[in-house]
Amino acid sequence: MRLTWVQPEDLLLHAFVQARAEGADVDDLERRWTGAGGSLTVPVSGAADQPATPELRALAAELLGAVDEAAPPAPFHLAAALDRAGRADRRDRRDGAVLADKVHGGWLGRSAGCLLGKPVEKIPRAGIEEILRDTGRWPLDDWFTAQGLGADVAARWPWNRRSAPTSLAENIEGMPEDDDLNFAVLALRLLEAHGDELTTDDVAQAWLDNLPGGRVFTAERVAYRNLLEGVAPDRAALVRNPFREWIGALIRADVHGWAHPGDVSGAIRSMWTDARLSHTGAGVEGALWAAVLASLAVAGDDVQAVLDDASTVLEPGGVLQVAVHRGTDLGRSELTDDEALDALHADFGHLHWVHVANNAATIAFALARGDGDLGRSICLAVTAGWDTDSAGATVGGVVGAVLGADALPKRWISPLQDKLSTSLPGPAELSLSALATATVKLSEGAR
Repeated sequence: MRLTWVQPEDLLLHAFVQARAEGADVDDLERRWTGAGGSLTVPVSGAADQPATPELRALAAELLGAVDEAAPPAPFHLAAALDRAGRADRRDRRDGAVLADKVHGGWLGRSAGCLLGKPVEKIPRAGIEEILRDTGRWPLDDWFTAQGLGADVAARWPWNRRSAPTSLAENIEGMPEDDDLNFAVLALRLLEAHGDELTTDDVAQAWLDNLPGGRVFTAERVAYRNLLEGVAPDRAALVRNPFREWIGALIRADVHGWAHPGDVSGAIRSMWTDARLSHTGAGVEGALWAAVLASLAVAGDDVQAVLDDASTVLEPGGVLQVAVHRGTDLGRSELTDDEALDALHADFGHLHWVHVANNAATIAFALARGDGDLGRSICLAVTAGWDTDSAGATVGGVVGAVLGADALPKRWISPLQDKLSTSLPGPAELSLSALATATVKLSEGAR
């Protein structure tokens, strides 16, 4: 069995990268690793091609502890984000029918964007373009298809193994199971049970009770393992977790925002309680930013204004602010799509494809350039070629909520068939409209 995202020898290599990003000197630790025969090839997909020997695995576990000492991850401090939040608050008393339409649009847009990106998750930008050109769909403006795809291109850029049977134009029948939507459903259930009294302990318990360990990844899988080993929830993000500034918390944010329409401070508090279980630093801040985008989207009518207002909650000069501003500026520039994406990759291409900064920049770029057009926005997010389904989901959720369900193009929404599959306990298939109705009840309680 090939176990990803938890083996010490795989975590260690990512830990070296994260420690250096935080300014720590881990050269001596790295030399100990290579001196014992360890490889420095960072496993892009979560596990090295060849497992380590028992001796190397034991050394990796020891060195992981040493990296934590050399670069101790600091918890994210909420107070500064809340101080900035007041500038973005847009609370209002929207008509109930309007709010319901906007929240429903958020669920539909999130699903459509996620579904579009699923078959090409992990495929780099160049591979996505080659697939699209070979199937006559470049630039992307429709669902991916395997029809007409040459065998050589298919072999060079294989579809995502889990997603291809359910996420191509020829086989879409509703929204298939995906962690980006599992977490949205779980957030809804958590807020239904606890509301604004939600604690990180509640989130931790819900993970253990509801999420299969094999359906959480990167920082979530590390935090999950830490919980099973008895690490307290408020420290689960801080132990042997080199993925703490990746995108995992950001993908859990939308419902926290929709439940607090225009209440930016409420959205931030709610999302921070969730995000801190698995992330810190830029990983948490990216999640708070996504929650604010969702909150403002159901309270606003213009994507550009939502994007600008949400960016005011970011730490000045911080990793996320730099990424979001760069993506926004490129989206509004006179560059062609290809030129802008070239610039985005020149700035952020050194990061892992699941890091939060490059994906936040992509989200901002797609929202700015898509300018309220659902299809164009999600296609831009996916074409960028990093975490395609997650970026597409967040972009789709924002545009869908701004426009409302009734205004969304049928060609992107009809294939969803109002169905969402899930691996959470309970019915294996849920209704997107029913999920939206349940979310509105939370939203009405927060106004």
